[in-house]
Amino acid sequence: MTFPRILCLGEILIDLLADELGDRPVEGYSWTAYPGGAPANVASALVKLGTSAGFMGCVGQDQPGDALVALLQDIGVDDMGIQRHTTAPTRQVYITRSEAGDRQFAGFGDRDPAEFADAYLQADSLPVELFDAAEFLVLGTLALAYADSRDAIACALDLAEQHNLKVVVDINWRPTFWPDVTAARPLIQDLLQRIDFLKLSEEEALWFFETTEPSQIVACLDSLEGAIVTAGERGCAYCLNDLEGRLPAFPVAVEDTTGAGDSFLAGFLHQLCQQGIATLTDPERTRSMVRYATAVGSLTTTRPGAIAAQPTAAEIEAFLYLNAVRDQRLAVSD
Repeated sequence: MTFPRILCLGEILIDLLADELGDRPVEGYSWTAYPGGAPANVASALVKLGTSAGFMGCVGQDQPGDALVALLQDIGVDDMGIQRHTTAPTRQVYITRSEAGDRQFAGFGDRDPAEFADAYLQADSLPVELFDAAEFLVLGTLALAYADSRDAIACALDLAEQHNLKVVVDINWRPTFWPDVTAARPLIQDLLQRIDFLKLSEEEALWFFETTEPSQIVACLDSLEGAIVTAGERGCAYCLNDLEGRLPAFPVAVEDTTGAGDSFLAGFLHQLCQQGIATLTDPERTRSMVRYATAVGSLTTTRPGAIAAQPTAAEIEAFLYLNAVRDQRLAVSD
């Protein structure tokens, strides 16, 4: 049996994406269901790019849970770490979109955020054998909002340390998910003391570190080997093994930004697995890796949904080639 190189722990859920654009009361929309959840998004995007990944999370024993598990199996994500809760339902979250395609989390209908199955991920049921062969553990922060899944994160961090996995965190700040928003900052800050790589948005960077400069963020965390700050259509900035740089976004027709950051992270991790962490000592190759991640995130925004919109490795290769040709033509015309 072949075990995955990257483990992703956290939530998998149904995104109920508004069919209409713009601001209106939630009850005024119609909705289309798409599979989502940041750690699951990363796992599925990795497999589509060609890097083996496993997902560890909890869903209900209901039709949405069945559908999500079947989807991950169809994609090829290792499902050994998926747990099923007998009474709590699979999480569904309502998402509205602006005219520009930017998303806004609009809650969980009439349910409390702590009622869903992903909040009950059990630490003592995590498959320890997966950590024997893995190289990276990917975490979000939403699982910190609930006692059981918070314990599962602590257990996974201990296992990662025992088995020498690199720990990667995407802060993925979503206050809607937290029963007590005031508890979030200290819990997230504690988590960040135990990680190796951090990906966060500009808004998250300002909230947690009062800066959007990756080098300053790295300096704040003793264990951190690298940080990437994304800024949507304005591109991203990075500090990886003391190599710093900025990259513009690719020009694309944006339909929906859901899951774009997760795809970006998957693209970066895929490149780390393909080329090795030692590559982060080479400025040009490091920049190329981040550019690849930017392409994966950009293409995800051109279709609706998160997992449904993720590109394949062949699509990324073609996209990068066409953009290189365009850049050459622009350089000649100048």
